[in-house]
This record gives sequence, structure tokens and C-alpha cells, in this order.
Amino acid sequence: MERAVTQREISAGGIVYRPARPEPEVVLVRVRRGDEERWVLPKGLVDEGETLEEAARRDVQEETGLLATVEEALKPVELWYYWPPGQRRRRVHKTVHYFLMRAAGGDTSQHDREVEEVQWFPLSRAIAQATYPGDRELLREAQARLVPGA
Repeated sequence: MERAVTQREISAGGIVYRPARPEPEVVLVRVRRGDEERWVLPKGLVDEGETLEEAARRDVQEETGLLATVEEALKPVELWYYWPPGQRRRRVHKTVHYFLMRAAGGDTSQHDREVEEVQWFPLSRAIAQATYPGDRELLREAQARLVPGA
């Protein structure tokens, strides 16, 4: 049996928030993979020569149409998966570096074609809406920073 080649990927993204009452709002993007829709945090691969923060700002802007300022780094997420799906030709070890980011302008209608929809959610609802457990964990981490006593 042929062994899968392991490849490393580094991505960066953000939890973009804006102050609101009774709780801050955060942005999630809806993406489609085949017949499945997923609500996820915006992120993308780090380009050569880019810092993690630069990549996070760029990918957030591409996927959401929003400009955002980086406030602090959050815990990186480690993922393992095979590509293409259902085949074991290439095993990918991906590290995603996330940042807590404050919205600073832009327009969510200006997102790229990879994204079906960009939507603001109250933070507690975003936690429930996010498809992946890792995204929900990061959103809870942001909630602890943004909502005292949460």
C-alpha cells in the first residue's frame, strides 16, 4: 500500500467583532463544500513573506469584505486531514493562527466568491451557529475576553 505524503500548511484568520448591546457581535462566513454548508471563521493560507497578522487581516478582508485591526493572538488550532477527501494520497497537518480583531470598516457585500454569505451574529449565537467544535472553542475564548463575567 502506498504511503500518504505529509504536507504542512499554515493559515491565519480572525474572530472579527464589533461592540453591540447586550453583547458584542462577531462575523461568520457561510461556505459550501459539495452539498454541505458550513458556518466558519474567516481564514486562509499564509503567503510567502507575509506575517501571521498580515495574512489574518488580508484573509479576513477577502472573505468578509471587512477591514479589521488585530488586538491579540488566540490559541492556534491544529488539524489533520487527507486530501483529496476520501482518498489517502496526501495527509495535511495544518496549523491555523487566529487573532481577536476589531472591525474597522469595509462592507460585507464585498466578500470573495469562495464565501456564500457573511453575517454578523451576537457572540453567544455565533457559538451555537459555528459548524466546527474548534471554532466554537475559539469563540468561547473570545467571549471570555470580551464579555466580563461570561
